[in-house]
Amino acid sequence: MKVSGKAHVYGDNVDTDVIIPARYLNTPDAQELAQHCLEDLDATFASRVARGDILVAGRNFGCGSSREHAPRAIKTCGVSCVIAATFARIFYRNALNIGLPIVECPDAAAAIRAGDAVAVDFDTGVITDETTGRTFRSEPFPPFMQELIAAGGLAAFWRARK
Repeated sequence: MKVSGKAHVYGDNVDTDVIIPARYLNTPDAQELAQHCLEDLDATFASRVARGDILVAGRNFGCGSSREHAPRAIKTCGVSCVIAATFARIFYRNALNIGLPIVECPDAAAAIRAGDAVAVDFDTGVITDETTGRTFRSEPFPPFMQELIAAGGLAAFWRARK
């Protein structure tokens, strides 16, 4: 499985309250959440992101509250993958539970610039900055994890197996 898109780059400690501000948590509508994704950090993000784009961040991405709304807003607004130096553990688990691919790769997170064309191959763990030609290695996703992501998350994966 491969994804590619334009990079949107942010720094360290992007917390769940910035990813989706608490004032929007009263809606179960994922499309509405997506319209407000990252608005307190970057008011133009939701209007600029295109389906398939890739979010790149520094250390401790997704720290803060353990709300599933944060990865859901990111996925629903069209982001195909998040690359970060590190993830907060609860965000890491929530992202995989809803089928949002996330990749830890400090070197890629430090080198990729906003607007770069980036490709991620989950089979091999290779991240390519197609703008600069640089490649980076992360852990490849095992086949069962790729199935879970392709199914749309943990709940959908188990429903499909019944």
